[in-house]
Amino acid sequence: MEGKVYKSTGSWYTVKGADGSFYECRIKGKFRIKGIKSTNPIAVGDHVHFELDDKGDEKVGVIHSIEDRKNYIIRKSVNLSKQTHIIAANLDQVFLLITLNNPITYTIFIDRFLVTAEAYDVPVVLVFNKIDTYSQEETDEIKFLASLYREIGYTCIGISAKTGKNVDKIKEMMKGKTSMFSGHSGVGKSTLINAIEPNLEIKTAEISQQHLQGQHTTTFAEMFDLSFGAQIIDTPGIKGFGIVDMEKEEIGDYFPELFELKQDCKFNNCIHVDEPHCAVKRALEAGKVSWSRYKSYLQMINGEEDTYRMDMYGERK
Repeated sequence: MEGKVYKSTGSWYTVKGADGSFYECRIKGKFRIKGIKSTNPIAVGDHVHFELDDKGDEKVGVIHSIEDRKNYIIRKSVNLSKQTHIIAANLDQVFLLITLNNPITYTIFIDRFLVTAEAYDVPVVLVFNKIDTYSQEETDEIKFLASLYREIGYTCIGISAKTGKNVDKIKEMMKGKTSMFSGHSGVGKSTLINAIEPNLEIKTAEISQQHLQGQHTTTFAEMFDLSFGAQIIDTPGIKGFGIVDMEKEEIGDYFPELFELKQDCKFNNCIHVDEPHCAVKRALEAGKVSWSRYKSYLQMINGEEDTYRMDMYGERK
């Protein structure tokens, strides 16, 4: 039988078969010894082939093969640095939810996410949530950030999942597509999904006042079919975002604005740090490349991992 993975709990997978029925499936042991370093060899969104086994009164599926993925989002686990985690596969787009405070989304986190998405061919829309809660100064900062990323080529939308402002824009972009919502815990992923499809009643939680961080409400990635012909993957909140299997020389290619300038550098293997006649350094000095993006780039090529608590000015929190 063929089907699509709708939920992954690590040992069990909920698969929607071609017949529209859901089956609880396990995987054959060989998946674990194929040299896949990921904590989850099969991810939500994967197309799989499985067989049904009778276990007493119920039928349990056994997944025996997985189809090639068109793309996926992968991150390095912050605590298990050698382990990687595939968040979801076969995506049409990802909505990365960003909040200025409660919790803070730092530019280094945004940039790491975008670099991974570029590397694995996943389109990203930046969604600035909770715009109903910001002061004028904070609103100006959001506008500055949005203009910075728009200039690079990313779509940016300001929304309030709570009041419903611009939620219809997100909904329109989702029609006929498989989308994923991602971001830190507490940025409003579940609230936004409930605003888009109230019948789902995804559980939400209050921000921890002690640490001003979100509480984890989603423990596993899960896909939902929506009433307006779309699919959404809700994911657990991500704290840090380690990039995976990228050579120092290729990271700049996943910054669109750096990649565009690369051809004007004197050396074709220029990594835009100390080399003479570097087009990126010239553009940086001229204000045509963002310092916050360049700092994110330097942190990535230097292999710095635990830097998600750093703001756009490079100040560690």
